[in-house]
Amino acid sequence: MDISITIILIALTCVTSFLAFRNPQMMGRWMFTPYHIRTENQLDRFILSGFIHKDGTHLLFNMFTFYFFGNMVEEFLEYYMGQITGGLVYVLFYLIAIIISDIPTYIKQKNNPHYHALGASGGVSATVFASIMLVPLSNICIFGILCLPGFILGILFLIYSVVKGMQDKDGINHDAHLYGALFGILFIFILTPQSAVSFYEQIIHYRPF
Repeated sequence: MDISITIILIALTCVTSFLAFRNPQMMGRWMFTPYHIRTENQLDRFILSGFIHKDGTHLLFNMFTFYFFGNMVEEFLEYYMGQITGGLVYVLFYLIAIIISDIPTYIKQKNNPHYHALGASGGVSATVFASIMLVPLSNICIFGILCLPGFILGILFLIYSVVKGMQDKDGINHDAHLYGALFGILFIFILTPQSAVSFYEQIIHYRPF
């Protein structure tokens, strides 16, 4: 049985996260700390921070979401570009999303030695929104209770991320969620411009009842 790239990325993230749970030095060195990136040129934090998490709950939520949506994006890219090329593009997409989603936060916090962030949220958010662009009418359920078409939930999530990012009071890097999502949207539309037409046609013909 073939093991998907999504599973490999999840396994790798779980291993590195659990190692960081037990090793405070590793946790501190891998965190996304804009001040250290600027003053010590530790650019690797842009990537490393995406492979550690605050705790088991944080890890579980991100990896469960990534598993659900990542497989869809991975399969699309392998179908569209071939297994090897598509798989390579998928990995690059995920890693670049982690980097790009943190750039606005780096610019905002580069002079703040007390700011830290961690987690794969930027890459996961990009993956979720890439899948929404591909199948906008597919229902997404929150805790198995509230189910909405992906594009509606996506719009609500973007609004929430903008508002919470402006408030910046809860210690969560909402900017990473927002810019990861925007990267996922642009990635699909640039890679397959025809998907923009398909997305529009599906949305315009959507009827809730």
